[in-house]
Amino acid sequence: MNKLTINTCPLCGGTHLVKKMTCTDFYASGEQFDLLQCENCGFQFTQGFPVEKEIGKYYETPDYISHSDTKKGMMNELYHLVRSRMLQKKAQLINNITGKTSGKILDIGTGTGYFSHTMQQKGWQVEAIEKSAQARSFAKKNFNLDIKDDSGLNDFSSGSFDVITLWHVMEHLEHLNETWERLHELLKDDGCLVVAVPNCSSYDAQKYKEFWAAYDVPRHLWHFTPDSIKKFGEKHNFTLVNHLPMPFDAFYVSILSEKYKESKSSLVKGMFAGTLAWFSSLSNKEKSSSIIYVFRKKGYEK
Repeated sequence: MNKLTINTCPLCGGTHLVKKMTCTDFYASGEQFDLLQCENCGFQFTQGFPVEKEIGKYYETPDYISHSDTKKGMMNELYHLVRSRMLQKKAQLINNITGKTSGKILDIGTGTGYFSHTMQQKGWQVEAIEKSAQARSFAKKNFNLDIKDDSGLNDFSSGSFDVITLWHVMEHLEHLNETWERLHELLKDDGCLVVAVPNCSSYDAQKYKEFWAAYDVPRHLWHFTPDSIKKFGEKHNFTLVNHLPMPFDAFYVSILSEKYKESKSSLVKGMFAGTLAWFSSLSNKEKSSSIIYVFRKKGYEK
């Protein structure tokens, strides 16, 4: 298997990279991967992850909910329970930050298509990208959505979209800087870029360390903090205009982390830890388990 070795920090170009910890792929393979940190800027990433053409097998499990929509198991039942509420909150967020109730939106990594379908129902013109053929098929069958594969990102003209969204997708993308550049091209000058990612400086990340479920190696290549994602935006001519916590993620991630630790009563312990994490984010949203970041192009901030 071809694996990518990173010798230069994708954020600042620094070459002083140190091992932070070793994490296990508890979800699929049981393999271990090192997390490295740049001594210059602090950005963290997974070292030695499989290249894009070969990483697919690490997603090929019926339990990977973003692609299969499975309801098997307690964690996936919990995911489905929360999702319907979160879809409405995401749609309302889009309306609030744009001041619009319709427009053209691109959802990258749309999975089984629930968010794209929700926005379409609310009157938006939707385009969507998803690399998983299984997920695209589900979206076509259940929502009649014609979703492009990941090569479809090259099919759109510059300045095509009022909004571009990546809900827990940026951390999966091998070509990180190239993606940021393409997002800037595709967004209208007065448009909004919305990026939701896990926060490796969160309360629950600090508590669970190498067992933190949101490290999710090797599927998660990049591990963002509020500071590092702000700097990525600035590097590619975006300005961070707002960021909001995703409070439910702390519960889901904490329960799964307790499961990975093989804790007895993982549900109870995870709910307790999730509650503490939630309270922590109330006083400091930059400690939230996951965060939604809203960017605008430099010079077009509102």
